[in-house]
Amino acid sequence: MSKEDTLAKLAAKTERKKSKVLKALVESKGIVAYACEAAGITRKTFYEWKKDDPDFAEKVDDITEATLDRVEGKLLEAINDDNITAIIFYLKTKGRKRGYVEQIDTNVTNSFEKLMQEVDAEDDEDDDD
Repeated sequence: MSKEDTLAKLAAKTERKKSKVLKALVESKGIVAYACEAAGITRKTFYEWKKDDPDFAEKVDDITEATLDRVEGKLLEAINDDNITAIIFYLKTKGRKRGYVEQIDTNVTNSFEKLMQEVDAEDDEDDDD
């Protein structure tokens, strides 16, 4: 077998693996680890193909976008069913500019320090007795 034949067979095998991982990516709802396992490749190989093969990368991106569309559809169904958790999630993500955000109390440290000072003051009073 010539070198060209060997390279052609290797290229054909790689294309079959790419097709298999793309099919598995659809079935796994875009989860790369599951798709790679199903196709018998490593995540490293998957990401090398994505980096080096624009056609493969475009197909992966299309699958990812289609999966995201389906999931967003499920979220909207939950919202339509008055699922309060879904409604809150939607508002926290899509309603941020309207003020639907959680704020973290940055005074936790100050409150803790104040409490410790009060405890120290009480200890000092006890020592005076």
